[in-house]
Amino acid sequence: MANQPVYNFNAGPAVLPKPVMEQAQAEFLDFRGCGYGLMEASHRSAEFEPVIAEAEADIRKLMGIGDEYAVLFLQGGASLQFAMVPMNLHIPGKKMQYANTGSWTESAIKEAKLFGEVDLVCDGKAINYTAIGDVADWEIDPDASYVYLCSNNTIFGTEYHEFPLTGDVPLIADMSSDILSRPLDVNLFGMIFAGAQKNLGPAGVTLVIIRKDLAQRVAPTVPTMLRYTTHIDKGSMFNTPPTFSIYMLGLVAKWALAQGGLEAIEARNAEKSEMLYECIDSSRLYVGTVAAADRSRMNVTFRLTNEALEAAFNKQSAAAGLVGLKGHRSVGGFRASIYNAMPVEGVEALVSFMQEFERKNG
Repeated sequence: MANQPVYNFNAGPAVLPKPVMEQAQAEFLDFRGCGYGLMEASHRSAEFEPVIAEAEADIRKLMGIGDEYAVLFLQGGASLQFAMVPMNLHIPGKKMQYANTGSWTESAIKEAKLFGEVDLVCDGKAINYTAIGDVADWEIDPDASYVYLCSNNTIFGTEYHEFPLTGDVPLIADMSSDILSRPLDVNLFGMIFAGAQKNLGPAGVTLVIIRKDLAQRVAPTVPTMLRYTTHIDKGSMFNTPPTFSIYMLGLVAKWALAQGGLEAIEARNAEKSEMLYECIDSSRLYVGTVAAADRSRMNVTFRLTNEALEAAFNKQSAAAGLVGLKGHRSVGGFRASIYNAMPVEGVEALVSFMQEFERKNG
């Protein structure tokens, strides 16, 4: 139907808040009265400089980030950070400790091994990454270079609901898919990074929050462009930054503040995920794929007990305006990515569809 709403459950690039899209549309050809679009403006211009400054200030306000941390807007996605982290923060002769909870940490571990010894504080591969387990059981080496984790796994659908206390060992977190979804104590971390395309904005910019003193570890042999200190010293403008992506990230940050901040956003995310998990748990047709204690609020993964119905579910859900539900190609099944920008109405529509599909096919 022409007027049927469409809800975007894609894992990334993903749904953006409608008010953000509308503001970007209104300003696209004429940015704040300058007569041309921001995408056309120099990153050194009077038009762009306040954009990046406001984006940083709003991220700091949302997350409670102190002056001892730098907030950077980089390129290369989270995948470049897999290499930049060990390149900058590994101390020769000391282990790098990683928690392996899925595909993204597997990739990060592969890069880290190029620079030194990697020790796994946990490894979920044997159980197909269906659980994280108790972080209190991790054996943290007090002499390690750092401890590394990915806070939310978009493919397998797990999420940390508490973080390890690593003492003087810096904790590094890839938060690409759950950043800004809940309040957290930034001071627990030496560094946080996040590709924007899941919960922050469009693809093209990577947010990096790093303790300034930690960034000083970098060896003089690291190429200039790949040093965090380079980007700290130049205010994320050592080279031309992804200006439009930063602008969009800034709009998302302002939208998040207008929602009431991260406490209000967390409450809404809990409402959405609980609604969907209740639908799955009360069903005979749907089954969740990860341990209940480690379920993600951002990426809800499930299968059908009758796999023969999965093709029909995929086709009919898309026809109903529920797009992007097919699971990652490496695991199959289904995945509903319900990031901050997914309205409650979208999850209600999905639950209604799932219940009706089960009534007809269960």
